[in-house]
Amino acid sequence: MNANQLKFLMMGLMVLDHISFFVSDTTATIFHIITRCVGVFFAYMVVEGFFYTRSRQNYLMRLGAAAGMMAAGSSLLNLWLADPAVQVHNNIFLTLTAGLLMLLLFSWSSSQKQLGLKLMGFAGALALLAAGALFTEGGMVILPFMAITYFTREKVLLRDACYLAFSLLLLITSFQWMGDWSNTLLMLGVNSDFAFISVVPFLHLYNGQKGQTSPMTKYAFYLFYPLHLWVIAIASKLVLINS
Repeated sequence: MNANQLKFLMMGLMVLDHISFFVSDTTATIFHIITRCVGVFFAYMVVEGFFYTRSRQNYLMRLGAAAGMMAAGSSLLNLWLADPAVQVHNNIFLTLTAGLLMLLLFSWSSSQKQLGLKLMGFAGALALLAAGALFTEGGMVILPFMAITYFTREKVLLRDACYLAFSLLLLITSFQWMGDWSNTLLMLGVNSDFAFISVVPFLHLYNGQKGQTSPMTKYAFYLFYPLHLWVIAIASKLVLINS
């Protein structure tokens, strides 16, 4: 499958993770688990874009602009809805922007000849990774994932092994025994960041081709991501009003 086909597939899966208002708690938990592959898939595509784009600066500006517009639009919508139960706080564009900037710093660091500059660039990238992990949506998973993808590019076995090790680390650090297996599995369903590893089969389906190039395919994700969240928030508010 090419990149565009996989992106549209992931956009479809993305919706499932955001309709918890309309489904049962059990269904929402299942959807949450099976959609852990979505954010990291788009992060993988950003790493791909980092190597293939004609202008990394323009790519960074485009992602940053999307993050800014998403934040502004969500803020206005939240003021209009005036209901904390249906407000939109997601902004994966901000996470991806931080990740792309981190890659730029890693790349700049590796291109420097002076050890001091190398260390400064590398330290800056690590600082951005740490800050992004704390303050961006899904950053604790997405930014380390992007770093792994960057450093293991074209080394598929090593890449998958690193993904697996990171997934196991997340599982170990999030695991809590809740007294019985039923509640423990429910806890893991909620704290399921480790399930990002489900992206690996999709990465192996990726044939390295971009697919058909058009404005629609280029900007589909930039438009679909905020619009579907805003539509879901408005629909949720209407349900509350009429219930």
